[in-house]
Amino acid sequence: MISTRDWADTRLLWNYHQMGHAPQPCSVAIGLGSHDLGVADAAVDLYRRGMAPLLVFTGATSPTTRERMPRGEAVHYRERALELGVPSSVVLVEPRARNTGENIRFSRELFEAAGVDVSSVLLISKPYEERRAYATARKLWPGVEFVSASTPMTLDEYVDSIGDARLVIDMLVGALQRLLVYPAQGFTISQQVPGDVADAYERLCERGFTSLLLRDESGQARSQTRR
Repeated sequence: MISTRDWADTRLLWNYHQMGHAPQPCSVAIGLGSHDLGVADAAVDLYRRGMAPLLVFTGATSPTTRERMPRGEAVHYRERALELGVPSSVVLVEPRARNTGENIRFSRELFEAAGVDVSSVLLISKPYEERRAYATARKLWPGVEFVSASTPMTLDEYVDSIGDARLVIDMLVGALQRLLVYPAQGFTISQQVPGDVADAYERLCERGFTSLLLRDESGQARSQTRR
């Protein structure tokens, strides 16, 4: 059972994971590959609003997307954008990336090879991945301004779209753990985690929402928080 306390804690994590950036015109937009075609839809909407003249979709396949997106996440995102009327000339594909760091590094290489001058990036992800994507991009591409974006939706709407409440909580918990442990590994910048969010994370771990946590060599979940 998911308790009222669990849901309150989950909402704290949900709100923290989103950066709250206002969309603004950028040099380019990068859509980060995943199982969620909503990322492509959000990219198309932002393109139509004049927020970026060029879209790059990045992502290979993963165990969670191989069946649904056999041609690769970036390719399926591009196909979705073209279906929605975006000109093919403004949609690039980066088909190799298998994690967020590679999404950023390979997209940067693609822009450089194409001679595209990039001073700002509209970084489009799943709603709960905004903060980690931002932290990764800031670490790997200094000197560029990043504006986070995702499909506007509430936690309840996102749960309905996934169809599995417990999985969503596990995803939010796993995403926060990565924000805590990745800076020491050089993957992301370090960010302050408010006390109430850290407490909510620890309670959810204690309640067993841990299926997507990173684990050490002994199999123990690395769930420590930083204040």
